[in-house]
Amino acid sequence: MAQHLEGDWLELATAGGSTIRVLKSAHPRARRLRLTVTPKGARVTYPSGTHPAQVSAFLRSHADWLEQKLDELNLIVRPLPPLRVGYATEFPLRGETVLLDWAEGPYPRIEPFDGGLTLVIPRPHTRALPVARGLLASHLEAQVRRDVSRWLAGYVPQLGLAPTALKIRPMKSLWGSLDTRDRINLDLALALAPPAALRYVLVHELCHLKVRSHAPRFWAQVEALFPDWREQRDWLRVNGAMLKAELDRLVADVAD
Repeated sequence: MAQHLEGDWLELATAGGSTIRVLKSAHPRARRLRLTVTPKGARVTYPSGTHPAQVSAFLRSHADWLEQKLDELNLIVRPLPPLRVGYATEFPLRGETVLLDWAEGPYPRIEPFDGGLTLVIPRPHTRALPVARGLLASHLEAQVRRDVSRWLAGYVPQLGLAPTALKIRPMKSLWGSLDTRDRINLDLALALAPPAALRYVLVHELCHLKVRSHAPRFWAQVEALFPDWREQRDWLRVNGAMLKAELDRLVADVAD
């Protein structure tokens, strides 16, 4: 079982090809390392100052137990079938399972239909897969921008503040961020999630325009703009690894 530390998460790649994401949390009053598994996912808590190597070793020693518990809760991300030209597949889009199909045509494009998308790729098919990935990335970004533009029109007057720019791209571990120039970054994988989950992440980053930390007044601002934020945060905790894996197989290697 391999692992690497990134941000607030520890990602474990199992021998079977599955991925486990463990939330890591230093606690000033913790006296020992502690591993917990709930429907929200796995969390390892440890005393402040613990060396990352100790955390990794602790998880390796509990790897079998961790995998078993997550498997019981259906939280293990199973290897996904690769995207193959000409082979229809299912994937999540805006929280619904849809069909991705293929067709030939004079120029590359995406044609939505009731229940899915058709990737139209011209012959010859020498670069069909990278072209298809680029089309999908552009289509997913357009979906996110459409929703965000509509919501910003309502939230900006309430906040009295607005982001200076919006960038949508695949993000390794985060769902969103706000940089020092007030530019919002959103994970492209949110196009696959229910719109309410995307809306929560947007509101989260917008509220950082007023409060840069996660102090109580920050969460009070989130609550005022989006009362259902807890439900959507929990949904992302449970389903987030799956969404990021799905996005990776759809648009892997597409430059952001």
